[in-house]
Amino acid sequence: MTNPRVKQLFEAAPAILPSLLQCDFGNLEREVRRLEDDGCQGLHLDVMDGVFVPNISYGMPIVDAIRKLTDLPLDVHLMIQDPGKYAQAFSDAGADLLTFHVEAVDEIAPVIDNVRSLNMGTGLVLNPGTAIDAVTPFLDQIDVVLVMSVDAGFGGQAFNPVAIDKLKALRAIKPDLILEIDGGVNLETIGSCREAGADLFVVGSAIFRSSDYAAALERLRAEVQRHDPHSS
Repeated sequence: MTNPRVKQLFEAAPAILPSLLQCDFGNLEREVRRLEDDGCQGLHLDVMDGVFVPNISYGMPIVDAIRKLTDLPLDVHLMIQDPGKYAQAFSDAGADLLTFHVEAVDEIAPVIDNVRSLNMGTGLVLNPGTAIDAVTPFLDQIDVVLVMSVDAGFGGQAFNPVAIDKLKALRAIKPDLILEIDGGVNLETIGSCREAGADLFVVGSAIFRSSDYAAALERLRAEVQRHDPHSS
């Protein structure tokens, strides 16, 4: 992996990635600056197409706008049909790490090759109902597995503990793989995610519903540290 911002993100792990889907888009620059000032190590961007998932969020123009605001690593999660078709466009917009759903493609390997050729970190995403067998043949070709603890694109879901089992299983199979968790990650769940092997934690409400982002991030980081299997 030669993308310097991806290297930066992986070296910072364990790291909390605020999910900008829940930020104040009317004050996007202010939100990004606040997160930078609070020591944020990367940003997570959810792209939804209204086809693969029932909701529509944003696409390349927002990624491009955020790239112009910050040098932080941009972790772009594609919840879209035919993700390979748009890999070049997201690379051009400034994505550093691109993750796509195994459920969204018929053939996974060509999409991985396409993303890798664009010097982006490459990751596969698993919905709660998808077994890890869908990604295990590709673990040597990717940088990240993003484990969803809720079904992508649906709001108001509870954290599904099947994600913990998947994290543990993936960590056992490939100990050096970067593991990411998304969906319902908060003060109550982040510790068990770290214990199970997660390195990157996508957090939305637990940050953006707080009036003090710095304090929210600090509480989350403390919980990660408290449950870190590598700390003495």
